[in-house]
This record gives sequence, structure tokens and C-alpha cells, in this order.
Amino acid sequence: MTSGGDAPGMNAAIRAVVRSAIFSGLKVSGIHFGYRGLLSGDIRPMNEKSVSGIINRGGTILGAGRSEEFKTRKGLACAAEVCQQNKLDALMIIGGDGSFRGALELYQFHHITTIGIPGSIDNDVAGTDLSIGFDTAVNTGMSCMDKLRDTAEAHERIFVVEVMGKESGAIAIDVAIASGAEGVIIPEITIDIPKLCDDIRKGIARGKSSFIVIVAEGATSAYHVARQLEEARLGRETRVLVLGHLQRGGPPTALDREIASKMGAHAIDLLLLGKTACFAGIQSGVLVDYPLSYTWEGRKPFDIKSLELAKRLAI
Repeated sequence: MTSGGDAPGMNAAIRAVVRSAIFSGLKVSGIHFGYRGLLSGDIRPMNEKSVSGIINRGGTILGAGRSEEFKTRKGLACAAEVCQQNKLDALMIIGGDGSFRGALELYQFHHITTIGIPGSIDNDVAGTDLSIGFDTAVNTGMSCMDKLRDTAEAHERIFVVEVMGKESGAIAIDVAIASGAEGVIIPEITIDIPKLCDDIRKGIARGKSSFIVIVAEGATSAYHVARQLEEARLGRETRVLVLGHLQRGGPPTALDREIASKMGAHAIDLLLLGKTACFAGIQSGVLVDYPLSYTWEGRKPFDIKSLELAKRLAI
């Protein structure tokens, strides 16, 4: 199943799970719309043809979603019963930390074998360098910034762009570095608007014609930042662009397809080794596995060096 928010590359992971399982002599079914589909019994057999021609498609052929009912003890018991009725020996959950929490509870309370595959554009899953969808989301943001720079320079404007990231500034930082943004605001660091305004004034004094400030949605509203920049009277018109769910869509990049394929196949290997309540990850190019609980107990460290690089290159 694919659970929580969709991410480009999930289809590549589905394909890898299905084909690796069949290659190993296992039978596979797809659960549609995450835990909601599990509770309703929306489960359909899959074969090699089911995943033909999907590796380049964004979104997820299984559908994604969240379920409040599943979070209750009654919902967990219902899910376990559906697994037994459909003779499901194990669940492969492609998603983020919320999805993994549900998977762990299914194992703890009802002994359902569960294995996770990290799928989150926020790249906030501890234990893996990359999660499925992050690279595509960054590339989408970078492409938008490249286009935005043209009009920003033509009109000598300041653009404040809001990208996804409720608790993580990973997308914002990487988009800022890749697009040459003049500022980046993230949830992990306190906002310093006076410093940002001072940097913009120095840029204007040097003859700089355009400015792009990237804001992670969890830090503050891009509109709030834009108002503060306007009130600072910088002498430049300020505009706002909210990318929103645009970052979730589109064909996955080669990197997302590759890591999704590797982690999907690795998840089947973990199952065949008898492991459960764990997830497949990748670190420094090596496939690894961690307990599902590591996702929230370990917490992914904040990449301060990348933030410092973004600021150094923004002068």
C-alpha cells in the first residue's frame, strides 16, 4: 500500500515490490487508498502486468490517503481481521513516519508482519539519506525558480516563494542552493527578517536586479514575509508564489526511480529474511534497515552545513 501523502517514485517502488516478490515465488495484492482501503477491504491481486509501464508515472496507482479510524484500537483490530480474511502474510507500507507508526501498532497489537519503504517528499525519515519523492520535489522547485528568475529580473522584483515542508526545511534549502536564491527561511531556525532586509539592501547597492526568497511552509507564511519586506521599504515590488501540491506531481527523476526500485526490492529481501517491524533505507549508497520506531525516535538530523552553504552563496 501507499499511505499518507503521495510522492513521485511511489509507482517505481510498487513495481519493484511486485516484481521482486513474484520473482521470489510470492503472491502479491495491492491495497488501494492506504489504511482506509485496508479497513474497507479494497484489496486486489497484482501480477507483472499490473505494474507494467508505471515506473515513469508520478502519483501512485494504488492511491494514497489517511484514515482516522485506523488510529483507534477498534480500527487496528478491524485491519488485522481484514488481513486474516484475505490471507495476507505481510504488509509492505510505502509512506512516511505516520504510516510507519500505524504499521508498528499493527505488529505490536496483532502480530501482523510489516515492512516500510520511505516515501516522503520532505525527506524527514531518519535512517535513510533519501526518501522517495524528495529529489523530484526539489527538481520541480528548481525548475519553477529558473522560470521565475526571468520575470523577476525583467521587472526588478523580489519574489517570496513558499515550498512544502511543515517540519523540515530540506526542500527549501536544496531548492535555494540549486536555484541560487537570495534567502531561505525554514522551521528549524528562527526567522531573522532584519538580516534578510539588510542582505537585500546590500544586493541592490551592488546593482542586483532580482531577489528570490524561499520559505518552507512550516516556518511561516510567504505572505507574512512579503508584507514585512514591503514594510521595510526596500524600493522593490514584492510578489508571492505558493508552489503547494505542484511539488508532489510529475514524473519522478532518475534518482527517485533508482532509490525506489532498490528500496522496494530490498524490502522483499528483508521479508524473506524473516524480518518485521522494520523499514528499508539507503545510506551512502548502501541498503540498510532500521526498526520502524527509529523514524520518530531517532529524528533525522538537521543539515546545518547545507543551510550555511545556501547563505554563503546568496551574497
